Amino acid sequence: MTTQQLTPYPRQQLAAQPIGYWTGAAYREVVGRIRKELATESLTQPHWWILNHVAASPAHWTRPELAAKLTRYDDQGTDFTEVFDDLANRGWTTEDTTGTLTLTEAGEAGRIRAKERNLRAHEQTHAGITEEEYVATLDVLRRVIANLGGDSDLPN
Repeated sequence: MTTQQLTPYPRQQLAAQPIGYWTGAAYREVVGRIRKELATESLTQPHWWILNHVAASPAHWTRPELAAKLTRYDDQGTDFTEVFDDLANRGWTTEDTTGTLTLTEAGEAGRIRAKERNLRAHEQTHAGITEEEYVATLDVLRRVIANLGGDSDLPN
């Protein structure tokens, strides 16, 4: 995978750049790419989040519990009831008598297909960036978040 060459700028000019602009631009590109990959399976990010949480902990999550957990990551005003209903109508999830969710074989197959697409996006995102650079970038962003009183812990 080839990486696009960056225009070089003096260090002082880069240091004066507004982080809000650059984090916003990066967010739009990264999330836009992920959403594009998920859309090929007619999925949204909330679909993806639900599938992964249910796959990681079968028969653990109920709709209300999982919606409460995932709402903090949602920036689109998602109606999680619609997303849960869509996954159930596809035959990708089931609920037992206590309301806990489990993926079906079809749901796991769809999750794996989406995961493979997202891995390609992840590889493109990380092209030309060492692990050390990536970790340093995350630590800087976590520090910025903490400095502003936000939650800088890793999502779970």
